[in-house]
Amino acid sequence: MQDWEREIDDLIEIELKPSGITDDAVLAAMRRVKRHKFIPETLRDRAYGNYPLPIGESQTISQPYIVGLMTQALEIRKTDRVLEIGTGSGYQAAILAELSEIVYSIERLDTLSSRARTNLYSQGYDNIYLIVGDGTLGLPEYAPFDKIIVTAASPKATDILLSQLKQGGKMVVPVGNRSIQDLKLIEKALNGRIYRKSLGGCRFVPLIGKEGWRD
Repeated sequence: MQDWEREIDDLIEIELKPSGITDDAVLAAMRRVKRHKFIPETLRDRAYGNYPLPIGESQTISQPYIVGLMTQALEIRKTDRVLEIGTGSGYQAAILAELSEIVYSIERLDTLSSRARTNLYSQGYDNIYLIVGDGTLGLPEYAPFDKIIVTAASPKATDILLSQLKQGGKMVVPVGNRSIQDLKLIEKALNGRIYRKSLGGCRFVPLIGKEGWRD
């Protein structure tokens, strides 16, 4: 029988902290959220490896380092309302929910959203709202958001999503082509001015939708 707690400790102490994931709140959330519960049972023996894994429908659960990096960069507060584009299996949404007041998560594939709902609600998360739709259009009816996280590769940081970001808010989004991207941290100042910072290279599945890539 696998010792999940030991594997989580090894992931955090050997992989994440030395790589720069040092925010105590983020690390605590990654301890509490059990990654093995968000991947197919046949892959659970690899759940705490520091790499992405397939979750079906040609989609993946992100590498733990990338999850930690994106979450840490957002500097989420307990009062934040967060928009996630790309629910996947629900793992990132669970971590966001541990840190914020409420999470709205959009997934274009109904099958994945349904699985994520099972994963999340069976573990007691009641501050996550799952929506099936085109994530590239955001969720204007619930905007503005304190933080926005995009977990798929976008050809650009769209004006639509930026318009739904609160002044003083932050967004992380992988921007580039279908093969390789640059992870961007985008901040909207209180005066509305936009600032961009590179967090490094990354690889995500493409963001499909009206303001993203074609299927």
